[in-house]
Amino acid sequence: MAYNACDAIIVQTNADLSAAEAHGMATGMLCVNGQADSGTWLAELFANADAAAQANNGLLVRLFDETQRLLGSDEFEFDLLLPDDDEPLPIRIAALKNWCQGFLFGVAQAAKSTRWSKEIRDILKDITEFTQLDDEAEGEDDERAFVEITEYLRSAVLLLRDELDANDTDEPSLWQDA
Repeated sequence: MAYNACDAIIVQTNADLSAAEAHGMATGMLCVNGQADSGTWLAELFANADAAAQANNGLLVRLFDETQRLLGSDEFEFDLLLPDDDEPLPIRIAALKNWCQGFLFGVAQAAKSTRWSKEIRDILKDITEFTQLDDEAEGEDDERAFVEITEYLRSAVLLLRDELDANDTDEPSLWQDA
């Protein structure tokens, strides 16, 4: 999905979010409940938006459905919805921070339980720390760090998807604290 197209729709609705934050929210909700539906996400996404602006949400529904499909796939195709690599690094970092905030909100919104293993709590703590990244980064070292963080998040999301969804349905988890 094109970041700019999704972002334009979200900005148009006065939802006070970016496409990155909205995608993070959807991803967090789907990690906890892989069967979540787009209607719940849209209701949360547009909670502060006026009703007239919400009419053009077909692209957002497709974004949610595609995110759900990619999270359910075993092909490691999932990726964060962020601005393209040709955008300046500070803009991409700001979007990454927003994505992390949305993800944490989505997890909290969908979770029925917070009885999570230490590993899950540690990953969520890392994601929380990513919301504090410095937007003023530049240069090759910061570019590499950005790529490493996004790759960590991709892997962490897929791990959390397996663990949070199983944990939230009270199925036994390999990571359950003794």
